[in-house]
Amino acid sequence: MSRNATIERSTKETQVCLELELDGRGEYKIETGVPFFDHMLDQVARHGFFNLTVAAKGDLEIDAHHTVEDVGICLGAAFKKALGDKKGIRRFGRGTMPMHEALASVILDFSGRPFLVFNADLPKVKVGEFDVELVEEFFVAFCNHSGANIHVNLAYGENLHHIVEAIFKAFGRALDDATGLDPRIETVMSSKGMLE
Repeated sequence: MSRNATIERSTKETQVCLELELDGRGEYKIETGVPFFDHMLDQVARHGFFNLTVAAKGDLEIDAHHTVEDVGICLGAAFKKALGDKKGIRRFGRGTMPMHEALASVILDFSGRPFLVFNADLPKVKVGEFDVELVEEFFVAFCNHSGANIHVNLAYGENLHHIVEAIFKAFGRALDDATGLDPRIETVMSSKGMLE
């Protein structure tokens, strides 16, 4: 069973081509023009054991908002497509990751009913050239286009780089957990008999 997806999105603001292989080895090639964001997507691929290729060009002369949001849209759509009818997947996943003094957790459910709870009060500042408020925008876009229910919780932390990286690493682990196949699950993990 192939659990891969290729998503292309072209607007007046961005052009994104994304390839995802769920049963990968954590190999990645990511070029969005936003170095810190690339680094965070690297963490998702590496810690989720997904093979991920992202090539994005956006209107960075304005800011990174459209690029980050549209990559989130494409990544969410790729997970939805690669999971297909979701037969045999665990559906629920969690990841808790430390990064020096920061501790974050992500819990998610590929229920088909998108909803985001983002319990991380991040200031409206930059890490390098990256607007930290775009972290939540990325998760909104992913959530809406993957059909996942996602809870992001920051327990504590001081350094913004560490905080954001802990969130993205935890996200990778939660995705790996939720998308993993379990031989005990013959259909889908739902009393309804379907997930959409």
